[in-house]
Amino acid sequence: MPTPPDLDRRSATADTATLAAGRLSAAARSGTPCAPVRDLIGADDIAAAYAVQELLTAERIAAGAEVVGRKIGLTSPAVQRQLGVDQPDFGVLFDDMRYRQATPVPLSRLLQPKVEAEIAFALAADLVDGPLDAEQVRSAVDYAVAALEIVDSRIAGWDITFGDTVADNASSGLFVLGTDRRTLDSFEPVAAQMRMAIDGAEVSTGTGAACLGDPLHALAWLARTTREFGRPLRAGQVVLSGALGPMAAIEGPATVTADITGLGSVTATFIQE
Repeated sequence: MPTPPDLDRRSATADTATLAAGRLSAAARSGTPCAPVRDLIGADDIAAAYAVQELLTAERIAAGAEVVGRKIGLTSPAVQRQLGVDQPDFGVLFDDMRYRQATPVPLSRLLQPKVEAEIAFALAADLVDGPLDAEQVRSAVDYAVAALEIVDSRIAGWDITFGDTVADNASSGLFVLGTDRRTLDSFEPVAAQMRMAIDGAEVSTGTGAACLGDPLHALAWLARTTREFGRPLRAGQVVLSGALGPMAAIEGPATVTADITGLGSVTATFIQE
């Protein structure tokens, strides 16, 4: 008896997601970037791309990694236009992705690193029930802190579409948090001004409004979206809310510092081992 077409499609989707996840996982293990995965899952198939991400997340958890939060990507309208999408994406933050400011970041951990300055939110409450509107999301934030997200791509030459970056855990790499924690009673994310420098030379500037209009709008989008995926945000997790300005490539050993008004500074030092 012939297989129904819908079963054929589900089987093909599962098979291609497994192949795509295998390609990205092999690139991460070997340190050698791979070809894009859009030949397997398409350039804009959201469900297929997140299915790949879910497989890679399950692989990391099985290997002992712990989920500590999420990151939001594609919050800039300009980047969305570049990739032909009208929404952000998200990835998973694991415990071994966090570096403290005093701990140098070995470049050997990365393939094609770039860095961007962001506002991170630590959550004091679960975001599971209710409307997940601006008021609820704001009240769930324990504190905000300056952050550097070190984005990376397992795909050679950053040759990515929306499908490629979502599958590749939203091009996640590592992250560093500052030490100046502010509650939202004393800090307004949308009003923040950011300046980022590499070895003292300014490479990026931006504002809170550059992040989806307001970093709290990005957080609300993430809360609703992760709930739809059955992986809601939980108390204690960290959320990197999206870039406040353009990212900058890390070409070799360097020190990156971002200053965000109201949150102080955050620094990451990259070394060649």
